[in-house]
Amino acid sequence: MSNELLVRLKACGDFPRHVAIIMDGNGRWARSRLLPRTLGHHAGMKSVREAVEGCIEAGVEVLTLFAFSQENWARPATEVSALMNLLDEYISKETANLRESSVRVTVLGDRNSLNSRTLTAIERVEQDTEGGTRLQLALCIAYSAREELTCAARRIAREVEAGTLDPQNIDEQSIAERLYTAAFPDPDLLIRTSGEQRISNFLLWQLAYTELYVTPVLWPDFSRTHLFEAILDFQSRERRFGRVTA
Repeated sequence: MSNELLVRLKACGDFPRHVAIIMDGNGRWARSRLLPRTLGHHAGMKSVREAVEGCIEAGVEVLTLFAFSQENWARPATEVSALMNLLDEYISKETANLRESSVRVTVLGDRNSLNSRTLTAIERVEQDTEGGTRLQLALCIAYSAREELTCAARRIAREVEAGTLDPQNIDEQSIAERLYTAAFPDPDLLIRTSGEQRISNFLLWQLAYTELYVTPVLWPDFSRTHLFEAILDFQSRERRFGRVTA
């Protein structure tokens, strides 16, 4: 099924350069099976690999995954600890495969809130994959879009105060260049799993003209077939960016 979809989407030719995914539904997946929520998060690891490998096959340049928000710190301590351990496990198991697949990993978010073990793991995977050229994989960890924008505003304010930036020269590009995602194009396609219809404080600036695709599939059940279906749906849309078709 996925091979057939891949042939179809490649025939269309209009690929999203940047795909972002809100990975939602791990808890519900576990609850429906009478399992602890932590096992739902663990089951979602295979879907991360499916998304990465699917994006490589489809020729996507950037994949951004919303892995852990700043708001998630308010979850029970046992779940937060399990999520951090899962991140460490993912990095340990997948770094070699990511490097061999020429995937470069970048972590976006507030690193100051992470423990030393997780921070070390993040720095290691970034260093070990820095030569990747086939896919840029951005993992949003301890991430908040409002905080990202606040940090950008602070940077601009400091530069104005220091006299290195003229307020008259502040424009959209000035802000974009000071965001975590400055090195990436804005997402063309946002996928949210589990059927929830909100963006949950994710890439608020960058999603201004992104095409949204919501699927009822829970994240642990998400496969490259579902990814290709989302890209095919994207290819069927007319992106006008506020303009009208002549």
